Amino acid sequence: MPRLLAAALTVVLAAVLAVGAALGVVALLEATPDQPNTPLITYEQAGQGS
Repeated sequence: MPRLLAAALTVVLAAVLAVGAALGVVALLEATPDQPNTPLITYEQAGQGS
């Protein structure tokens, strides 16, 4: 009986760890990094040049 209890607890612990890891991966994938809204290239408009 103690072996069965240990096996059941191991299965439950593994399932909890797997669910936690899956939720952590999903949270990391859904996190959006802060990106500045500054263009790398700017073009002069006609009539605005110096």
